[in-house]
Amino acid sequence: MYAVIQVGNFQYKVSQGDVIKVPRLVAEEGKTIPFEKVLLYSNGNDVRVGQPLLKDVKVSAKVLGDARGKKTLAFKFRRRKDSRSKVGHRQDLTVLSIAQISA
Repeated sequence: MYAVIQVGNFQYKVSQGDVIKVPRLVAEEGKTIPFEKVLLYSNGNDVRVGQPLLKDVKVSAKVLGDARGKKTLAFKFRRRKDSRSKVGHRQDLTVLSIAQISA
């Protein structure tokens, strides 16, 4: 059994017990948060696709904590101009454990 949920601008394929990292959510560690934006649900031969969302399927996840993503670098260089810039970025993430998929 799995579902495709939308969190922010990203879509995730999740099953019960999966641990995923999503962009930072405002939630305390240990709390359970529901996701109503379910795009697809599959349980064997029972496959339901939303148009665009499924109203009767809910996914709940437990917040495990916060994390930081890998560092990405943006480097700009202009030849013969003595001009260069280097900027680093680390995305703030929330770690979730999928507790339940209810249909």
